[in-house]
Amino acid sequence: MAESIRTVPPGFDLVARQIPKISAREWRIHGLLFVLTVITTTFAGIMWGAPDPSGPEPRLATPLDYLLYLPLSYYYAIVELLRYTVTHPALIGDGVKFSASLLAILFSHEMGHYLACRHYKVDATLPYFIPAPPIFMAGTFGAFIKIRAAIPTRRALFDIGLAGPLAGFVVAIPICVIGVLTIGPPVDGAHLMYFNDPLLFRLIAKLAGVPLDPNSPTNPYYLAAWIGLLVTSLNLMPVGQLDGGHGTYSLFGGRAHRVIGRVVFVVVAVLAVLGFWLHGSPSGFLYTVLLAVMMRLPHPQPGVMEPLGTKRIIIAIVTLIVFALCFLPFPITIS
Repeated sequence: MAESIRTVPPGFDLVARQIPKISAREWRIHGLLFVLTVITTTFAGIMWGAPDPSGPEPRLATPLDYLLYLPLSYYYAIVELLRYTVTHPALIGDGVKFSASLLAILFSHEMGHYLACRHYKVDATLPYFIPAPPIFMAGTFGAFIKIRAAIPTRRALFDIGLAGPLAGFVVAIPICVIGVLTIGPPVDGAHLMYFNDPLLFRLIAKLAGVPLDPNSPTNPYYLAAWIGLLVTSLNLMPVGQLDGGHGTYSLFGGRAHRVIGRVVFVVVAVLAVLGFWLHGSPSGFLYTVLLAVMMRLPHPQPGVMEPLGTKRIIIAIVTLIVFALCFLPFPITIS
């Protein structure tokens, strides 16, 4: 997720900086959120392996019934899914695989940011994991860290911004391999939603000689890796204070950062319209709204704008390749 940073104030000491210790209260908060996210992502993994839950239809006789229709439908669906899981306990294993795989990617992403902050003695929180209600697509709204101090240098901004998505991508690779190699054969029948394969999936399938068919059933590793790559590509958008925005600002400066962000926003908006028209998916409009919000957040300048050096330029090129491997212009097709 995007990590908000602050402007370096006048007289900021770039050498003698102390990072406060993590308090017991912080450990409890972060630990509780993580445990809740483990539960909700496990539930999401169970949901993907089970048939669509269909509980009793709430009655619609009074104004109160209409008001309670959605909450009751949601409650009945949860209860029906729990009943099905009790009689099919193998689904719990699928849920655990999905949860462990997805959280490994998200945890690595956020710890990449966190450890880079520690390296530069920039005060930052532990990762906040955000649980989502059951029967939500991924069981989580992602994770983030909060940077509580200014970024001292251009190189620190570059390293802190890109350490997260690169770390998450490295962990996602073996999960992608397992997900693609264990995908099942195509099955007959109409599907409501199809997951389109990112370039990394296609390369792995080609190298392994495994056909990727839109009618093939997914598995927990495939779904976790698919979501992980989608999150990585979204964070690498060169807009605002997204991770890619930090990298773009470090490479090209503030003016180019603003211009590139606006161009990308227009491209994503056009893709959202095309995605809805060609693939029946409204998901692109969510990305457009997110980028619109990120564009309104000014990007502060680090304290020292020293040259990045050849090594970081190479890392920037590698990051661009990572983005190409993860990015999907049309992630989902709805029939």
